[in-house]
Amino acid sequence: MKEEDCKEGTACAVDFSQEVEEKKEISFNKEYIKPVIGLFFLLLGIAMDYFQVPFFKAPVPLIWFGLIYVAIGGPIVLKAIRLVGKGDIYNEFVLMSVATIGAFLIGSYAEGIAVMLFYVIGELFQESAVTRAKKSIEALLKVRVEEVTVLENGKKVITHPKNVGVGQIIQAKAGQKIALDGILISESAVLNTAALTGESAPDSKQKGEEVLAGMVNLNNLIKIKVTSKYADTKLSKILKLVQEAVGRKAKTQLLISRLAKIYTPIVFWLAIALVVIPYFVLGDAYVFQSWFQRALIFLVISCPCALVVSIPLGYFGGIGAGSKNGILFKGSNFLDLMTKVDTVVMDKTGTLTKGVFEVQRVVASDDFDEELFIALVATLEANSTHPIADAIVKFADTQTQKFEVSQVEEISGYGMRGVVGEYEVLAGNIKLLEKFGVPFDDMLRSNTETIVFVAVNGVYAGYITISDTIKEDAQQAIDELHKIEKVKQIVMLSGDKQAVVDRIAAKLGIDKAIGGLLPEGKIAEVEKLKKAGRTIAFVGDGINDAPVITLSDVGLAMGGLGSDAAIETADVVIQTDQPSKIATAIRIGNATNEIIWQNIALALGVKVLVLILGAMGMATMWEAVIADVGVALLAILNSVRIQRMKF
Repeated sequence: MKEEDCKEGTACAVDFSQEVEEKKEISFNKEYIKPVIGLFFLLLGIAMDYFQVPFFKAPVPLIWFGLIYVAIGGPIVLKAIRLVGKGDIYNEFVLMSVATIGAFLIGSYAEGIAVMLFYVIGELFQESAVTRAKKSIEALLKVRVEEVTVLENGKKVITHPKNVGVGQIIQAKAGQKIALDGILISESAVLNTAALTGESAPDSKQKGEEVLAGMVNLNNLIKIKVTSKYADTKLSKILKLVQEAVGRKAKTQLLISRLAKIYTPIVFWLAIALVVIPYFVLGDAYVFQSWFQRALIFLVISCPCALVVSIPLGYFGGIGAGSKNGILFKGSNFLDLMTKVDTVVMDKTGTLTKGVFEVQRVVASDDFDEELFIALVATLEANSTHPIADAIVKFADTQTQKFEVSQVEEISGYGMRGVVGEYEVLAGNIKLLEKFGVPFDDMLRSNTETIVFVAVNGVYAGYITISDTIKEDAQQAIDELHKIEKVKQIVMLSGDKQAVVDRIAAKLGIDKAIGGLLPEGKIAEVEKLKKAGRTIAFVGDGINDAPVITLSDVGLAMGGLGSDAAIETADVVIQTDQPSKIATAIRIGNATNEIIWQNIALALGVKVLVLILGAMGMATMWEAVIADVGVALLAILNSVRIQRMKF
């Protein structure tokens, strides 16, 4: 359909067939190439040494393993040197460097490289997990409109919204996103406001009312007088909020780095003590070379190889358990953060509710047959393109009564009027009844739901309530969260009416609910909680939720029906769209944390034992390596156990 075929005030067919899904490029992480090649040549060197290949004799092994060490461990050694130059001696990089160089000094080439290689691979896995958690917000940019039709001197000019000034007139066809904030100058419009409010219920606007960029025009060609420049629109501000929120979210320090601050200085000073103290104790019997070699063995044994391996293994087990339960954790640090969450904040539409506009109740007056009531209203509403009308028609599909319709009139801002069979039917808001002088009970005014009031032949006949449907497991979700001891408060933030939000909150048992919020309002509420010292998990599904998802300590998105923007910016994605998985995600985080600390205790416990034996000259390099491999195997089995747990 051409634009000129769509006239103002008429419904337009919208063709979405030309939309093409963008292909996602799959890139290979080149950082993994070097460790893989290094592992190959390490195993090859070990094999040649074990089978005593003729040419693999001194100094070939030193050169062979030395080149591998430089390739794998060179960057870590250089980083260690830079840190020492800055006065930072006690860190894992210095420990790795001293220990592995020490291994080379005592001829344990393969062991030294193996320690460094395990460390490099472990760090790569950790960095990759964190990198994946920080998704770009390109999905948000797709919401922006790249072209807009401007009316100038009776002509239509297509240009970029950046070129449109305040006061100019633009138009939007049915199905088009509005490009700029402005005032509606057409008689009426029905808009999808989900991009800004997240609400599925369409919003009817009348001439003179404000419309915002990002809203979608649902049925008629409309004209808008621009009131804000492109950079100042509500949608642009949402994008800015996302970027600022990303900047305000602190990076989680890796657990291994925190442990190294305690572990590393202890190991260094014990190694030095192992060389110095025997001199004063043994006197003339002291042999420097013997105790120096023992100190080097002590340092090699002290390398936290099993510790470095066991930590990411535990996290991978937790991530695997999440995947098994339909939950995607984008990084191991978010598993840690889930254990600290004490406040769960969630959106309403699409999170606790289905985000689908449906008939909830039909209340016909005592004098009216309900089947006839539904048939009359649905027959009239079938002549409207309004989403509320569509919901009623869909609900009444099973009704068998058919009527002829005439004199149909859609009264802007009120509802519909028409003759259905032998009945004159009015269907709309309460103002429609007042307009035509239909008497009704004043108690109806206090009803805060979305209601279609109906009159037949000038007499009030009943009403139909329409709203979003609460998800089947929403009640279970809230109940499960209340059972988690760490979670002290559950909050619901929504763009819907306060009365609607209060009703759902009361029904589900939510502690606090705030309605009528745009994205900046949700940001403000979450910031208040953060200033109060709360650790926030925010759950949402819409584009409008993206800023607050990124600002929260842990952002969760509904991945089945949620917007790309919310999914891309979230730290955790619930792929099944079930709110009950929020509690599951927290329990997986807690279980993973327990497994991690079990692995750490095991690795450190065995390490300390072997260190003591090494200091006494009772442990060799092979015993140290065997101890490391054994601990790593136990850590693997312990980590796999997470995926077999029931959450």
